[in-house]
Amino acid sequence: MLHIKKRLAFTLPAAAMAASFALPASAAVVASIKPIGFIAAAIADGVTPVEVLLPDGASEHDYALRPSDVKRIKNADLVVWVGPEMEAFLTKSAAQLPANKNLEIADIAGVKPLLIRGIDDDEHEHDAELSKESVKSGQQDVSDEHHHHGEFNMHLWMSPEIARQSAVAIHGKLLELMPQSKAKLDANLHQFEAELADTDKHIGAQLAPVRNKGYFVFHDAYSYFEKHYGLSPLGHFTVNPEIQPGAQRLNQIRTQLVEQKATCVFAEPQFRPAVIDAVSRGTNVRKGTLDPLGMGISLTKDSYVKFLSQLSSQYASCLNGA
Repeated sequence: MLHIKKRLAFTLPAAAMAASFALPASAAVVASIKPIGFIAAAIADGVTPVEVLLPDGASEHDYALRPSDVKRIKNADLVVWVGPEMEAFLTKSAAQLPANKNLEIADIAGVKPLLIRGIDDDEHEHDAELSKESVKSGQQDVSDEHHHHGEFNMHLWMSPEIARQSAVAIHGKLLELMPQSKAKLDANLHQFEAELADTDKHIGAQLAPVRNKGYFVFHDAYSYFEKHYGLSPLGHFTVNPEIQPGAQRLNQIRTQLVEQKATCVFAEPQFRPAVIDAVSRGTNVRKGTLDPLGMGISLTKDSYVKFLSQLSSQYASCLNGA
């Protein structure tokens, strides 16, 4: 009996120690929004978990961090986000992170030359004029919106080239933090770049027949994708989806729909404004949905190319009349 007790005394701590090594680490790559998580998941696959802060159905434009989010950010191996002009909710928490655990995509050297300016001065003045009604009715002033979005369009995950550069930067950060995983990280980056190149060719071919077809999107989230694939947007209903477009803007859009300049009007899953139905009523324009955040896609190593392919199919389906 004494012999058994001695064995138990020896084996139990050893078992406990083994179990502790088997437990998953609390640290992970934390991405601000799902499409950024898609890119991170491709590089971190088999190395460290990836988590996304923004829940499905929420908007990056007005999200507020929960205490559990703040804890996840603090414990993260690496936090990946676009930058304060897009995810204002992350600015304070990210500023407290050491530089090697904080990756701001808009700050990557190779990304800066690729940035597309936001709305032009004429449209800015036009929207500012329209916003006077909103201010009187107690809605958010459009100046807040411009402060939020800044000089450039920050929907950077819509650009395949910026996504590739983001993947390279994530690889570099994780390699610095986890040099023992170099072989796997290198293989993941190589696979991501190869799959992205193949998907890019396929999307180019899919969208080529509809390049000259005009359409309106709900908000200006798609400029990088549209520019990359040579599409022909006629405009957007609003810059910030939290702010309803004014009567003058809606009248301009409706005029173009009646004159059959647009083939499609696109809504979004998290924003289904009645204004789209109202403005297109009585016209032949088709209605489609574009998902700028990949809400139905799970985080896997190939989720970013699935996201791009899904977006391409959403464009092609409506513009082709399928």
